[in-house]
Amino acid sequence: MSATPPARRQQALIGAGTLLVGLLIAAGAVAIPSAAGYAGVGPNFLPWVVAAALVACGLWLIAHAWRGGWRDMEPPSGGAQGDWRALAWVAAGIVVNAALINVIGFVLSCALCFMLAVRGLRMAEGKAHGGRRGLVLDFVTGVLIAAPAFWLFTKLLAINLPGLTHSGWI
Repeated sequence: MSATPPARRQQALIGAGTLLVGLLIAAGAVAIPSAAGYAGVGPNFLPWVVAAALVACGLWLIAHAWRGGWRDMEPPSGGAQGDWRALAWVAAGIVVNAALINVIGFVLSCALCFMLAVRGLRMAEGKAHGGRRGLVLDFVTGVLIAAPAFWLFTKLLAINLPGLTHSGWI
């Protein structure tokens, strides 16, 4: 089944956008020093891997669009319009995390981000958000996810993340 010409053009634009993002990441990776670190891998290794993957995916998407469009696509799920209130909750979580990470530390800011994002995602699915009890439960779940990640990065990998105290444990 072949896509219509406007759909193929839109699909090619998505591939071109993916390709462009990959090229932009590669341009940024050029500026990162390549001095080998732990296990012979430098800090520019991961950006190059991501850039290469995005460039390959972008080229693959463009090739499929030119050859008749993306095949075997299911119709899109979800509502006819986006849920702007749900998006606002998720965006608020990201903004709160960015604004507060240096003030209240990694663990608490990530827990707040998780709590707000989960509320928005539940709202988008039409599920009940759970009221105050749900917010507290989501916050505690966020702490239970963020704290081990914080300790893994700061204690095991020696990567500095902003903490709430100077002890390095919170």
